[in-house]
Amino acid sequence: MACCVLQITGLIFGGVGMVGTLAATAMPQWRVSAYVDGNIVVFETIWEGLWMDCISQLGIRLQCKFYDSVLALPPPLEAFRALMCVAVGLSIASFLMAIAGVKYSQRGKEAPQGVSIFILAAGAAFLLTGTLVLIPVSWTGGSIVRDFYDPEVPAPLKRELGAALFVGWGSAALLLAAGAMYCHCWCR
Repeated sequence: MACCVLQITGLIFGGVGMVGTLAATAMPQWRVSAYVDGNIVVFETIWEGLWMDCISQLGIRLQCKFYDSVLALPPPLEAFRALMCVAVGLSIASFLMAIAGVKYSQRGKEAPQGVSIFILAAGAAFLLTGTLVLIPVSWTGGSIVRDFYDPEVPAPLKRELGAALFVGWGSAALLLAAGAMYCHCWCR
């Protein structure tokens, strides 16, 4: 009974983590313009994401532009795009494996080995997905904090942590928790 509750909880955590991974990948708010040096009057807010840059003028008008060339992107951004796309695909596959594991756990009395494979595969895939999401999100957050406190970076180029990073950290935590729950169910 307790394992069934863990499986359902893991399924919910994994589903929310999957949606959060997709949202963090698509959101343009990875880096947000910072307002430092006492500048109170702000007309534009700049958002930088994996796929596009956006400028919000007075919170009324929003203009977004996709990056022109993949070849002109910095290598870390290309790697982050690839990691997040792999994480989205793997989170969907993990969620489907978890659904199969939960669905067939009632029939597991006849073939416990088959259910065990689905549960273990879902747990391992959720753990891998959480790690894949955590790498680009944490790397970006670390570089933003490092550049913010670097006195050599000009004030207009300083950025703050965007909402997509927080969504990414939350979804990574949920995916890791779901993976731990499924691996725990498999061990029992």
